[in-house]
Amino acid sequence: MLHRCLPVYAHATRWPACLILLFVVGCQGNTPRVVQPPPPPDYTRPLGPGERALRLVTDSAERPDIKSLAGQLADPDFVESLRLSAGWYDKPSSKTYFKPDVSGISHVHAKVSAQTLLYLVESSATTEEAAAQIDSLFDVYQTVGWNKQGVVLFTGYYSPQFTASLERTGEYQYPLYKRPDDLQSDPITGEVFGRAVAGAVVPYYTRSEIETQKLLEGTELVYLPQRLDAYTIEVNGSAKLDLTNGDTLYIGHAGTNGLKYTSIGRELIKDGKLDKNTVSMPTIRQFFLNNPAELEKYIARNDRFVFFKEYENPEQWPGGALGVRVNAMRSLATDKEVYPPGAMVLVKTGTQNRTGPIEPIQQLVFDQDAGGAIRAPGRADFYFGIGPAAESEAGKLAVEGTMYYFFLKRDLVQGWHDQLHDNP
Repeated sequence: MLHRCLPVYAHATRWPACLILLFVVGCQGNTPRVVQPPPPPDYTRPLGPGERALRLVTDSAERPDIKSLAGQLADPDFVESLRLSAGWYDKPSSKTYFKPDVSGISHVHAKVSAQTLLYLVESSATTEEAAAQIDSLFDVYQTVGWNKQGVVLFTGYYSPQFTASLERTGEYQYPLYKRPDDLQSDPITGEVFGRAVAGAVVPYYTRSEIETQKLLEGTELVYLPQRLDAYTIEVNGSAKLDLTNGDTLYIGHAGTNGLKYTSIGRELIKDGKLDKNTVSMPTIRQFFLNNPAELEKYIARNDRFVFFKEYENPEQWPGGALGVRVNAMRSLATDKEVYPPGAMVLVKTGTQNRTGPIEPIQQLVFDQDAGGAIRAPGRADFYFGIGPAAESEAGKLAVEGTMYYFFLKRDLVQGWHDQLHDNP
């Protein structure tokens, strides 16, 4: 076939370069390939059948260098978060969170790992010694991420701070309610059974019934000036409230009506209002600030109703999904259907945030919280703290990275369990 192409080359000066290329490609029997761009990432991809959320890192070259982060082991918020996680495993309800067939980690494995970690941090002469011990005694598990290669999208969340009134007056018209006396639930797991009617237990009232029929009138805890403020607190589960009388009130989750939770974030995604890969509480709140007429329509889609209580000890506030205090930049929210809770996690991110370049994050945190928009192994949420400044910072974060979970080597679990039990 080559000889048939010779006339083309002989008279090449008569032809435009683009046609010469066309003829040459044609003569060689090749079809020009159109390179398709890769599909956009889907951080919400669920695990496939039989797929686990974590993989053991066996290549030492892939193992993160915990010793380079030794200084973080002395941070008071790190130590406090570690103590809270280690203590949380003693609660009977903590066992209900574990799904070893999904994460590969059992409750006992996670518990002994956290308690051993606490012992090493508190008993070592230096943080460098503690880090060396952790590096020697612990296995490292990397997330599979959304793409089975470990990639996770990190966003941020915060604890809201609002003004409120103990009385319905003036602009303060939107209540939050105390837990009703007729709500029945399991004292250990918190699972809501409903309410008793004529000797039987029936589902509790829906959001619509509660609000339109004023069924909880007289059990109001506080009043907010904006409907969005009240619903933001419902979604977050806690808030710091600056009262009109000059006092400060810390409130937290006291239960729900037990009905199906419909995520407003997911509804906004379904309706094409928000991007599924970057939805978070700050982006949801901003949407309704920009579109206030949409709020009631979306709230009405969620039958679940949240009740609140006052925190008598502010030092225990704010409480995350595990019921322990979360600390700024030391607590992480993940999907608890996927990841083993309470564990120490190393978060490593890249430098390209949605708002532009940022300093890469290398942070030791604890998996202590959950979030309505945080689903699947490809999403995680940093806790930024309390109030408007934390809200602003949380709303800016959307950066790819990966996560490494630290668990005691399996053949050491029984020995450390016995040692910690004999020397509490």
